[in-house]
Amino acid sequence: MRRHPVPLYTLLVSTLAVVLAAALSLTVSTQQAQAATVTVQAESYAAQSGVASEATGDIGGGQNAAFLADGDWMRFDNVDLGAAGRLTVSARIASAVGSGTVEFRTGSLAGPLLAVIPVSPTGGWQTWATQATDVTTHPTGSQTVFAVLRSTATGDFVNINWFSFVGAGDSPAAGWVPIDQAKWNAQLAQFRAMTPATVPAGNVRVPEFNATCSYSHSKPDDPIVLPGLPGASHMHSFFGNRSTDAFSTTQSLLTSTPTSCTPADDLSAYWIPTLYEGDKAVEAEGMIVYYGSRLVDPSATVPFPQGFRMIAGDAKTQTPTPAGSPGQYWCAGEGGEIGRSADGNWPRCAPKAHLTHQLVFPDCWDGKNLDSPDHKSHVATTYDGKCSGAYPVAIPNLSFVVSYPTSGSTAGFRLASGMASSIHGDFFNAWDNAALGHRVKDCVNQKAKCNSAGTF
Repeated sequence: MRRHPVPLYTLLVSTLAVVLAAALSLTVSTQQAQAATVTVQAESYAAQSGVASEATGDIGGGQNAAFLADGDWMRFDNVDLGAAGRLTVSARIASAVGSGTVEFRTGSLAGPLLAVIPVSPTGGWQTWATQATDVTTHPTGSQTVFAVLRSTATGDFVNINWFSFVGAGDSPAAGWVPIDQAKWNAQLAQFRAMTPATVPAGNVRVPEFNATCSYSHSKPDDPIVLPGLPGASHMHSFFGNRSTDAFSTTQSLLTSTPTSCTPADDLSAYWIPTLYEGDKAVEAEGMIVYYGSRLVDPSATVPFPQGFRMIAGDAKTQTPTPAGSPGQYWCAGEGGEIGRSADGNWPRCAPKAHLTHQLVFPDCWDGKNLDSPDHKSHVATTYDGKCSGAYPVAIPNLSFVVSYPTSGSTAGFRLASGMASSIHGDFFNAWDNAALGHRVKDCVNQKAKCNSAGTF
């Protein structure tokens, strides 16, 4: 049987990182009389045969079920398939060889067939793609689901990161924030009616614009995870909207000025856990929020709807981050990294270099919900350059690049959330619709590099 090592990645500002953190081993929306939405991490099986787990070679990727061959299986208990109706079954897979299938059966290994996901080569054992299929009839409510591997190949043929079961229910479940369809239709109509600006000759053809933000304030608040509960969170450093606190809403952000970002049309809230050097908070020199695209065809990208929110990274991830680890901090500037902290988890930077981090968000959306119970299940990351299946809507590929005015020491740092691996970021969209729309139309759709003003 093969043993494939997970590659180590050096994170640079230009890295096209991926974020799909395993925040919970099982994320379930408790929705009555409607189809459920469930994301199941593959390594969270209740029982298995022939399966091992390994670290996924993504930033925040968590674990994946590995070394899967014909006849191997995993059992998952209490998976809520919701009410009757269409169900989209997806699997995030990686394969260097193909070919085969993942069969989903209910009740037992030989129970009724729920769905079949085809497996074909994705380009490597840690090169991930999401495959989806729709089923029109299925058992309802809580089920025992078996994932059974089938292949005519000899040896291992696939790794699996997660499965999802997305129903067609229309009623909101606990934690889900459905979009106001009329408002979204109006925003889309405004966007599609925009005439793109002419891209000048010599422009760098990269789909990108940005908001350049300075540090605003710190509070132990989190209006996405812990809304209405001031002081209930670990300390966060906020950028952008200066009013952001535990009580922030879409309306409060849109009617509050000023912002610490350029342009002033961006009233969005951005936040990350506060960094500490010893007991002293080290606030960032600034944050550049990049809006780009990793799609083969970036013209498919549409703006974020107002009130959209999501999280990247996982505050609960507490694992070592030695040199070369996915998601690590690095030293930007003259001299770069000159050593590591005593625990090996933080870089020490040359005197003229500063501690830096990039955090990358998902870029495909379900098109239905502004938020989800874990603040991640309404979005996914593209691994094949397109958005499809349960996440068909391409949204800008958001990333935070944060630079701190410190070089560090052997004592290292800590985050308010814990180890370096617990880095995470939150985005609460409150852009002016027209300002955001023109930037997506001119810069992202036309694959043209723009500045903070949205010009070439």
